[in-house]
Amino acid sequence: MSVNVKFDAVSFGEAERRLAAAPTEGERPLVLIAFAGAKLALGGETRTILRDAEPQIARAAAAAKFTGKRGSALDLYAPAGLPSVGRLILVGVGAAGDGENADKSAERFDDYLGLGGQTAAKLGQGASALVLFDLPEAPADAAAAGQFALGATLRSYKFDLYRTKKKKDESERDGVSDIALAVAAPEAAQTSVAAALDLADGVIIARDLVNEPANVLYPEEFARRAAKLADLGVEVEILDVPALQALGFRALLGVGQGSAHASRVVVLRWNGGAKDAQPIAFVGKGVCFDTGGISIKPAASMEDMKGDMAGAAAVTGLMHALAARKAKANVIGVLGLVENMPSGEAQRPGDIVASLSGQTIEIINTDAEGRLVLADALWHVKDKYKPAFIIDLATLTGAILVALGQEHAGLFSNNDELAGRILEAGKATGEKLWRLPMGPAYDKLIESKFADMKNTGGRHAGSITAAQFLERFVDKTPWAHLDIAGTGMGSPASDTNQSWASGWGVRLLDRLVKDYYES
Repeated sequence: MSVNVKFDAVSFGEAERRLAAAPTEGERPLVLIAFAGAKLALGGETRTILRDAEPQIARAAAAAKFTGKRGSALDLYAPAGLPSVGRLILVGVGAAGDGENADKSAERFDDYLGLGGQTAAKLGQGASALVLFDLPEAPADAAAAGQFALGATLRSYKFDLYRTKKKKDESERDGVSDIALAVAAPEAAQTSVAAALDLADGVIIARDLVNEPANVLYPEEFARRAAKLADLGVEVEILDVPALQALGFRALLGVGQGSAHASRVVVLRWNGGAKDAQPIAFVGKGVCFDTGGISIKPAASMEDMKGDMAGAAAVTGLMHALAARKAKANVIGVLGLVENMPSGEAQRPGDIVASLSGQTIEIINTDAEGRLVLADALWHVKDKYKPAFIIDLATLTGAILVALGQEHAGLFSNNDELAGRILEAGKATGEKLWRLPMGPAYDKLIESKFADMKNTGGRHAGSITAAQFLERFVDKTPWAHLDIAGTGMGSPASDTNQSWASGWGVRLLDRLVKDYYES
């Protein structure tokens, strides 16, 4: 992967000095924030810095019919009155002012996350730019600067590790982008930017893991990479096959028994809260490649199944983000890592397996394997660590794509308060969810004639019956299941992501912990 961008926060006075001191024939791009209006509308600090150049810029904007509309941009080269600026970029942020318009503008931009991504796209890689981050809501500009830096960093990400040849224009664009943000409160903004970049690192870790091919990232290698979190103070425990057999992870091991790559469970512990404080827990499905096993998938698009570990990737990225910012919470992350392959050793439809909980499961379809991995992982966390809640993330069902597409992840929960908090964190970060129903009628669909339950409930309500299955392994612990099959991989292009892998869930859960669970 590569993310070649760094940030600095400076005062408006320093920005003015830099522009005045730059060489006469400068090439440094200057970025200005413009608000919606019939005429060019700039912030007061920006107008002061531009001085006599403002009327010329306003004329150029009027000629180009640039009105500051949200998401719009205008390039001006060698602008008159600014000899040190080779390129000037106007970026529109919509309505300025206070009250309803300002609130809507902030919501549209997800606190300037999208603006950062759009600006990074306009600048391209290797730019050394000055951004006059002159907002109408100056008291909040430090937080907005962090969001801007986060969006720009995530947009700059690309996974090109295995490309040995590049087009000429791509090579020319390589290089580190150096972006200086001129703000009203540079020290506060610098702190906000640093925190945002720690969070960006967590998202990028998750993206890298999901983008890696399965011949490189198999369970043992995933475990080795997760173990690097020990450098940040995370306690790491890796359970190999003998350890899992001794503990009774029979459902999880059954999924991986057909593969040449041995299964692993990784337990990550961040102890940032009070010594006696109850932990919170996150569990990720980590099927490093999913052929479907004996119930093999169609060949078309099977290559995408390298991303069937996006849940475990998100938990790994989350644990990095929490440790990097030294979150004041006790957090457990569990990764269930397997590979689901067909072979003479593979699990068969009709097999019955006893899970770690002691409950027995009839295997109807070996391609419904993720819930078997999570069943043992959930029970282990619930039983050993007794957390305040458990949230699992999994690319679990194709049915969630049919229901929600790629706009929302599916949310299932046995606890209204936890579900409500997750939904609020989703609104705050733009990683959106939709809560779906659960209940006894759905639970009845996974009853088995031969065991305590079966691992599929048939064609109808497939995402819901999968959640009903998982609920049987959390007992009465507050729990939420996030089905991220539509959001964790194969991501549509956005202002903040041009990658196949999105790193979805890292920002959402970091925000959840920050808002509700830190001491």
